[in-house]
Amino acid sequence: MDTQLNYRDIIKQILQEHADYRASLPDSYDSHVLFDDQRGRYLVLDIGWNDDKYLHTTPIHIDLIGDKIWIQYDDTEEGVATDLLEAGVPKEDIVLGFRHPKIRQHTGFAVA
Repeated sequence: MDTQLNYRDIIKQILQEHADYRASLPDSYDSHVLFDDQRGRYLVLDIGWNDDKYLHTTPIHIDLIGDKIWIQYDDTEEGVATDLLEAGVPKEDIVLGFRHPKIRQHTGFAVA
């Protein structure tokens, strides 16, 4: 199976699980998943009102760049990288894009 196609499916499943969990929290925000297979971009979007507070944020942003999964932003407790590893994605295929390039070499994940 094509690695990118497999990674797309894994990413979509993980993000849907995160959105479902976030939607179950006792607040008034809605969580949506946004998939752009053509460009390899995947997001969870939280949006809505809770009393007088408006929220519009992207807690998870993942890109498929080449044959690597780039975690561009991750505002989860356990970390999306953990979910990817549990789904069978090897560390050398995951880039922590939110980490400075000089720091990535020390993370145990792919550098680029």
